[in-house]
Amino acid sequence: MMSSMAAPSIEKNWFGHPRGLTVLFLTEMWEMFSFFGMRAILVYYMTMHLDMEQEYASLVYGAYAAFVYFTPVFGGMLADRWLGKSRAVVIGGSMMALGHFMMSSEALFYPALCMIALGNGLFLPSLASQIEGLYRDGDVRSKSAYNIYYVGINLGGFLAPLVCGTLGEAFGWHWGFAAAGIGMLLSLVIYLCGRRYLPPEPKRGVEARAARPPMDRAARDRFALLIGIAAIVVIFRGAYEQNGNTIALWADTGIDRQLTASWSIPMTWFQSINSLAVFIFTPVLVARWARLAKRGVDTPLLARMAFGATIVGASYVALGLVAAWSEAHGTRASWVWLFVWFVVFTIGELYILPVGLALFGRMAPEGFRATSIATWFFAGFFGNLLAGGLGTLWSLMNHGLFFVLIGAVSGLSAVLLYMLSRRHRGVGQQGEVGGTAVLAR
Repeated sequence: MMSSMAAPSIEKNWFGHPRGLTVLFLTEMWEMFSFFGMRAILVYYMTMHLDMEQEYASLVYGAYAAFVYFTPVFGGMLADRWLGKSRAVVIGGSMMALGHFMMSSEALFYPALCMIALGNGLFLPSLASQIEGLYRDGDVRSKSAYNIYYVGINLGGFLAPLVCGTLGEAFGWHWGFAAAGIGMLLSLVIYLCGRRYLPPEPKRGVEARAARPPMDRAARDRFALLIGIAAIVVIFRGAYEQNGNTIALWADTGIDRQLTASWSIPMTWFQSINSLAVFIFTPVLVARWARLAKRGVDTPLLARMAFGATIVGASYVALGLVAAWSEAHGTRASWVWLFVWFVVFTIGELYILPVGLALFGRMAPEGFRATSIATWFFAGFFGNLLAGGLGTLWSLMNHGLFFVLIGAVSGLSAVLLYMLSRRHRGVGQQGEVGGTAVLAR
């Protein structure tokens, strides 16, 4: 249930929405700048600067990314029950900023990764779960709020590789990590300055448990279904998370990035295409779904997610064919192929990740929203472990065959999501869950 007793300051609007949405938008934009900026250069830093073997670097990358999704499970619980969302955001953001600056020291590499992951666990679910509290019951603006928030996220994701990646490639990887740390500090300052526009803290601890509705059988069944969906998303993420791991390596070794005789496209810039495509295709897809809904065509969200996983799987298979052809002819593939792959890949992502997290947020029982959102991120934990394990095959097999294998993994998740959609036809309709786009790391 959304807050029906909003503070007076929340009622004042910026751009047609409560001021708090702008605060959350900018806070998450700069947090994502730091997150994606660090991620864009991490695998290059490990293999080129720390001289790690590719298989080991893949495992480290997968383990780090996994714990980024694991810690929000407990961070969301801490925020719901004891710390409160505002305090959790401040503590988590401070830890993340410190971790990014610690990356400037090779000796602190592993402690820095741990610091960032732990801080993220407090920050991420606590920030996203404040959106609902900005709106009164029945406020239709709440649905579009998630789309606006998602655009802010991807604005940070678009800028990050261009800034942090360019600094890292041109001046040294430590400069890229420092830029990510500055982005995190900006995120924290914006949140502290705009805290008065955010929802009041809900009750916590013993008082909150007394006020929270009991977890009845219907709520338990709903959580069981969400856990089943999350288990399938684990498989999908094993394929999806290759975009910052083996795809990044292929951008370095398998792509002809030369545009002129004296300049080639920086390999980190390709990571920005994903966010750029989100800007372009999110309004297109939302408008299409709205038109279909007006005509009475309302695709269940689980079926929509299955379609997205199918698109991602097909994109990997196509990339595998390109890689196999170029390797057979002893040449590098044109950069255009990787650009097109990112575009198609992102369209598939928009059908599954933001839609899936919207489903988790809307289906959460009252009093357990942050915990429910954290459960979605828990799927990312196992998914990234799977992705890291799959990534170790990159150095052991033909790259074309590797991409086809990854496409098959995504295809398997599509089949399972489709089967679940057929079994639970009444779950995930647009009218029930909203069909809006939410944070989707």
